[in-house]
Formats: sequence, C-alpha cells, structure tokens
Amino acid sequence: MIGILVAEHQPMVRRGLVASLECEPDLKVVAEIGDGGAVVPAVLEHEPETAVLDLELPGVDGFALALALHERAPRCRILLLSRHPKPGHVRRAFAVHALGLMSLDVSPEQLAGGVRRVAAGHRAVDAELAVAALEVAENPLTRREMDVLRLAALGARSSEIADQLFLSVGTVRNHLSRIMCKTQARSRLDAVRIASDSGWL
Repeated sequence: MIGILVAEHQPMVRRGLVASLECEPDLKVVAEIGDGGAVVPAVLEHEPETAVLDLELPGVDGFALALALHERAPRCRILLLSRHPKPGHVRRAFAVHALGLMSLDVSPEQLAGGVRRVAAGHRAVDAELAVAALEVAENPLTRREMDVLRLAALGARSSEIADQLFLSVGTVRNHLSRIMCKTQARSRLDAVRIASDSGWL
C-alpha cells in the first residue's frame, strides 16, 4: 500500500484528487492539506511514501516547498501537479528533487500511474511535456544577470535593483539590456516571462 499526502488549496479539486486515488486498491491517502505551510509538518507526522503537491499553492513557491520537503523528509517522493505546466518547469522540478510533474488535467489512470512510478523512485512526466522540455534552451544568463532579473520580476526599478545588488544604475541597465538581447525579449517584462516559461526563474 502506497501512502499519499495530497496538497491542493481548492477543496473541490482536492476532494476529486483524493477520491480518484482512493479508488485504487494499492493507494491510500493518509493526509489532505489545503495550506502549503502545513505540508512539511504533515509529512513528518504521517510519513507518506509520496506527496502530491499543487505547484501553485497560494503564498508558497511550489519548487521551494518541494526542496524544503526533500531536505526535511528525504524518503518522501514528490509528484508536482500544475494547472498550466510549462516545459521549463520539468527541469526545475528535477532540480528540487521532485520525481514527477503532471498536469491537473490528466486522467485518474494517468495520475495513479504517476504516483506509482514516483513511489518506486522513477520519474513521471506527461509525454508531451517531456518532449517539449527537451527543446527548451539552456539558460544563457549569468548569475548576476539572474539576480537582476529576479528583482525585476518582483517589480523593482533599476535604481532599487542597483541599491539591493550594490551596483550602479548604469550597470543594472547594461545587465537588463544584455538580458533582453540574450532572451530576444522586447522588454524586461517579456524577459521575465521568457525566463519563467523556460524554468530559469
């Protein structure tokens, strides 16, 4: 029997996931969570073999949550679910030690199969998403350019980025110019979107 924790903030969706998994004779949901902050304590308490986590839990970075869960409970295997999975998310998921990434639109049979694969230590990714992920380019940005872009993604102005990174405003503008050139973006917002879709942010 595979014990599962399900973390999904929308009650109706969570109930659907739980009901779908509980229909399988070898799967048992041992905990259901609606709050990202309660995931790690619940995993430590219930010790499920697999955690099925909504990547878009409100107020929580799903990738950071997966990494924290791996660090606190490394024996618990992680399957991430997303309403709008992007090819770049596959790389990020594996980087934070999740073994799977699937769309919330998959069939109950595909979800159950994904949980079984992850519980066995194998990877589980939607076939189309896996193919698309292979086509995503490697991150061309330097570490400093990524620092600048992360702050830009939070809405910081050039002067604010300069203050936080101890750079001149001119240097920040040069970084932003190189970022847009490397990503072929039309604006800093477009660069943020491209980097996010590619799984770099």
